[in-house]
Amino acid sequence: MTTPSSLLLYLAAGFCLIYVLLKAIQLYRKRQQLLKAFESFPGPPSHWLYGHSSQISQDGELNQLLSWAKKYPYAYPRWFGGFMVSLTINHPDYAKTVFGHGDPKALTVYKFFIPWIGKGLLILHGPKWFQHRRLLTPGFHYDVLKPYVSLMAESTKVMLDKWERLITVDKSVELFEHVSLMTLDSIMKCAFSCHSNCQTDSSQGRRFQEACRLAHQHTDKVIKERKTSLQDQQELEKIQKKKYLDFLDILLCAKDENGAGLSDEDLRAEVDTFMFEGHDTTASGVSWLLYCMALHPEHQQRCREEIKEILGDRETIQWDDLGKMTYSTMCIKESLRIYPPVPGVSRLLSKPITFHDGRTLPEGLFSLFLLKAQFYLQPHTCHSH
Repeated sequence: MTTPSSLLLYLAAGFCLIYVLLKAIQLYRKRQQLLKAFESFPGPPSHWLYGHSSQISQDGELNQLLSWAKKYPYAYPRWFGGFMVSLTINHPDYAKTVFGHGDPKALTVYKFFIPWIGKGLLILHGPKWFQHRRLLTPGFHYDVLKPYVSLMAESTKVMLDKWERLITVDKSVELFEHVSLMTLDSIMKCAFSCHSNCQTDSSQGRRFQEACRLAHQHTDKVIKERKTSLQDQQELEKIQKKKYLDFLDILLCAKDENGAGLSDEDLRAEVDTFMFEGHDTTASGVSWLLYCMALHPEHQQRCREEIKEILGDRETIQWDDLGKMTYSTMCIKESLRIYPPVPGVSRLLSKPITFHDGRTLPEGLFSLFLLKAQFYLQPHTCHSH
């Protein structure tokens, strides 16, 4: 005889089975739709459940992607499991089509940055992105940037002095942490007018991430203090007469055509975004540049000779010197081409897209990753031109 409790158990089991079956049908249909959407884009074989995950190791991801880029020079689908896929773009003609399409950024990728840096320019899109961009544009005027050169030179000298001491003890020095502290020191001076001494005050076992964490905590405190001082007319006049305006000064004083400025949340997001973009990616780019120079001493020597000729008897770089460093600039750009600190971006299709060869993709959840290093036939060859 069936009891009420056992009947409930059967019903629950039946509902669970039906739910699983419906979910399986839904996933099957989704996979079939994705397969149909990408049928004109051949790519590396993938597992129906794991996608390409089993073919990519954590240490060898870039090499695997470069290998696939040679085999599929325009684009290929990359499966993240069996039900999520993106089109990996390798060719500039395809990239041009995507960038001209006006699609928003794919939050499936960028959402991981939000708790860290908030919704600043890196995350935003649409009207709010344009509003922030207009408000931030004055911060990149030549007259604003010029005084920063001496601040960056000052931070760089601190780093070089540390290296001079270190190489008397060790034959080699791990550069990245020192470069990261130097770029952090520079951005703190330029963004906050804050001389943190983070390069010299760090204890022997302290990692630069700790300095970065303290800098983020510093953001709220500095914004609050600076906003309070701006409410005082005398302090406002002092700030306006400063030898140079830092990034925070510009953000706090920025107003759009309606007289509206950035909210506290927006201020925090933009400052944190520039803290991240201004020191982490810059440190990566500088470190790879030094690596390339070490691999190619002939280019390193030409850069050294060029800079020595420009400086003459001086010891530090000035703003007007930057435009004269033609060969050094070429080497910097070539290093960024080979080892870009941000190798890819992504977009979410808001409407169907057609590429120059006639292949199309429908609108929907298709992230497009543009691996910039793959746009070139010889991504690991250094060219002087």
